[in-house]
Amino acid sequence: MQPSPEAVPACVGIIMDGNRRFAKERGLAAVRGHEHGYDKLKEVLEWVKARGIRDLVVYAFSTENWGRPPEEVAYLLRLLGEAFAAGSKDMRELVERGIALRFVGDRSRFDPAMQETLAEAERATAAGTWRLWACLSYGGRAEILHAARELAASGAEATEENFAKHLWTAGMPDPDLIIRTSGEKRLSGFLPWQGVYSELCFVDTYWPALTEAEFDRILADYASRERRRGK
Repeated sequence: MQPSPEAVPACVGIIMDGNRRFAKERGLAAVRGHEHGYDKLKEVLEWVKARGIRDLVVYAFSTENWGRPPEEVAYLLRLLGEAFAAGSKDMRELVERGIALRFVGDRSRFDPAMQETLAEAERATAAGTWRLWACLSYGGRAEILHAARELAASGAEATEENFAKHLWTAGMPDPDLIIRTSGEKRLSGFLPWQGVYSELCFVDTYWPALTEAEFDRILADYASRERRRGK
């Protein structure tokens, strides 16, 4: 029996936590955990598509992550730059799989070359009908402050609709479900405006170790909940 459309979230947000602990427990360098985490994201994209979830939002790099050791930050930026570089294997696969990339966050903190890499990746995948929203240099409070300043400068009426147009996530549906891996039970600045009525799920598994069976259990739990959205 196929689940009803209401039982399948249209948009899922994931806080991909636990990469470094995953690596440490296996005697690996912390940065290797990010490699395993990236590989897991590619897997999860297939799970999402197979279940009819059209929008996936992932917390990949927060504004606070800039404060991590410089060598780790440099490694992460290099990993991202190589993954999204024009003509890379990963970019070709995204185009073939019909996945459109959207990057959400304060791009001004990236160097000009990285900013152009991100913009070109969005252009190259724009025709995709499934969307991956990657939150990079993202923080919920920073996003809200940015939107408030932009709205004030525009002179438009201060309504929720007008405010949302100035968010970095403009055009993204609000997540029906937000998942955090690794056992932490907080949102850490992830989508505070967009997630006010999201269902929340916290699992102990580190992100790189998440299994398809566990993902299905999360979706089954979501389907069992009654969503009233304050009504």
